[in-house]
Amino acid sequence: MFTNTKQSSILFKFLSIFSVVRVYNVLLIVFAQYLTSVFILSDKSYFDVLFDIHLLLIICCSTLSIASGYIINDFYDREKDIINKPVKYKIDDVVNNSTKLRFYFFLNFVVVLISSFISIRSVLFFSVYIFFLWLYSHKLKKILFIGNLFSSLLAITPFFAIMLYYRNIDLIIIVYAFFLFFIILLKEFTKDLKNLTGDFSNNYKTIPVIFGEGFSKTIISLTAIINIILLFNLYINFSFGLMFIFYIVALILLIIFLIKLKTAINKSDYLLLYNILRLIIVIGVFSIFLININF
Repeated sequence: MFTNTKQSSILFKFLSIFSVVRVYNVLLIVFAQYLTSVFILSDKSYFDVLFDIHLLLIICCSTLSIASGYIINDFYDREKDIINKPVKYKIDDVVNNSTKLRFYFFLNFVVVLISSFISIRSVLFFSVYIFFLWLYSHKLKKILFIGNLFSSLLAITPFFAIMLYYRNIDLIIIVYAFFLFFIILLKEFTKDLKNLTGDFSNNYKTIPVIFGEGFSKTIISLTAIINIILLFNLYINFSFGLMFIFYIVALILLIIFLIKLKTAINKSDYLLLYNILRLIIVIGVFSIFLININF
């Protein structure tokens, strides 16, 4: 009986850590980095890219940095999550904060250690990245617009690590990064509406808290239109392989997003909008396969 209870406790703690570091997001980023390397950045064979030890180490550093970023974000968002994410909060709270912090520092130590096997520049890059992940969670996310901006920039930073490794900064990469940045920014604006109650209670200076839902919807609509314009540019100038399929699907989803936004009034409505944007990002990652497919 005691053994079963202990095993259940360990399982719940494992699931809690799994929830805190958002393993599903981390794995998606790993997948996206490899696909970007194989189909966009590298001119080597698939085999050479997949078994490139330096690339593996860079992706490991990115992955562990992001995981530690989620941990420190969870630490500072504790009070807000009680209101905005009560179910997730209960799961995450199975592991106490002191354990989370120890794990956070351990992951960061491992990142610096691994990056030291790559180069001094890698150590500096990931040290600065870790610092800004902490600064965002501790201070920046509570500042009007700055929080949204930094969240979006930090989300695409791991891809710059890959770009610097390959020393490949082509126009198509910049355009894709620009589109990804604005999709994530749109997601962040939408998340602020979804989390309005908790943000207001904890004195977060978000656009909905300061200016209200109406103004926030206007900003979201304008950002969505920017994304639509970027999609048209991608469709016209960068339709490699079958990527036009993704552009069309993303365009349809953004139009649905704008229609739903007009009638959205409660948290469940904003959650639906948020999930539409997450779906666009997931489809976008898997659509990288389409770049080299031609008929």
